[in-house]
Amino acid sequence: MKTIRFSAQILGGAYILFLLSLITHFAPYAAGQDSLAEVYNLRYYTHPNFTRIVVDIGVLREYAAGESQTPGQIFVDILQTRLNPIVREEAIPIRCDYINFVRISQKSPSTVRVLAEVEFSRVRRYQIYHVFDPFRVVIDIYPQEPRASSGSIKTPQPAEPAKSGYSMVRQLGLGIKTIVIDPGHGGIDPGCLDSSGQQEKELTLDISLRLKDLLNAHKGLEVILTRETDIHVPLETRTVIANQKRADIFLSIHINAFRDKSRRGIETFFLNFSPDPGVNELAARENATTTKTIGGMEKIIKKIVQNSNVIESRELAEKIQENLVQYLARQYSNINNLGVKGGPFWTLLGSDMPSVLVEVSHLTNAKEAQRLKNAAYRQQIARGIYEGILAYRQSLGKG
Repeated sequence: MKTIRFSAQILGGAYILFLLSLITHFAPYAAGQDSLAEVYNLRYYTHPNFTRIVVDIGVLREYAAGESQTPGQIFVDILQTRLNPIVREEAIPIRCDYINFVRISQKSPSTVRVLAEVEFSRVRRYQIYHVFDPFRVVIDIYPQEPRASSGSIKTPQPAEPAKSGYSMVRQLGLGIKTIVIDPGHGGIDPGCLDSSGQQEKELTLDISLRLKDLLNAHKGLEVILTRETDIHVPLETRTVIANQKRADIFLSIHINAFRDKSRRGIETFFLNFSPDPGVNELAARENATTTKTIGGMEKIIKKIVQNSNVIESRELAEKIQENLVQYLARQYSNINNLGVKGGPFWTLLGSDMPSVLVEVSHLTNAKEAQRLKNAAYRQQIARGIYEGILAYRQSLGKG
């Protein structure tokens, strides 16, 4: 295999142009190709000491590379190419602390761009080069300090205190292994809809499946969904599933809707009573499909009052809210942080573990409804929730 390699140190604002020499040895090969070659695959591997991103083209093409500092980006423009329809144009999160995500897109009708958003303060160097047989472009990114090998011994760390002190979970040094994700609504219950026909039940399932993929890639976690297809799961059954699976945390994903169509943003709830009329309106809507009757209200109220997981549920809600807002704000403007609140939601009632409900956007807000149509936006939502779960797990001394 013949390799031509270029190494680049991090230089502010540098724009480096690579023009491959094709005149002699490769001219016969290139002459018979179509004017636009297809980029048919993007893959990556995170090794202990670096991350490698590979763009498969198969046909020799020129490419240009560059970087920007704000935000930190390394990019490669592959000329005279188009994306194969099987390649999705979306941000692919990479689980390492120096790369946020990789995105491939059709920059122009004849140019494909591959972009890695990086934390340059954590990057020691990177190199961009190409390999033949078949032709592909490679980006290697090296962190400031190589990660410790899997054989190294990690000293156990105690849990951090919650805002109200050390809960029993933290005193006992308990951690997280099993996570139940609940895609809101489903089947005969579509949830809220927008004017274009988008249904909450479809969006929550899509985000939940993306979140499951992210969590499954993390060693030591087991992920279970209350539904993986468009089926109806009664509200009362969702936490029963989590209890039966002996889950360590329960997370219900929803899309918001309000009569005030200017309302937008993200909010996360834990089980509690609320004096907030907006929260009570939302709870009434989310609880509308329950089959319970007034005769059982006293028992329901006792369950809320006796909720022993309120401290950890609030902590989990705050970690998810913080990270979700942060990750969306990196790519999108006017992300509104509506905060963490208590609320009487059926889908959280009766759980034996910390449980939260996340309203990730508003379908009744035109701008957020439009964003929800974009797979990259839904992926970023999943990534933000994922980072929130890991932050919560780390706060328990188990990250």
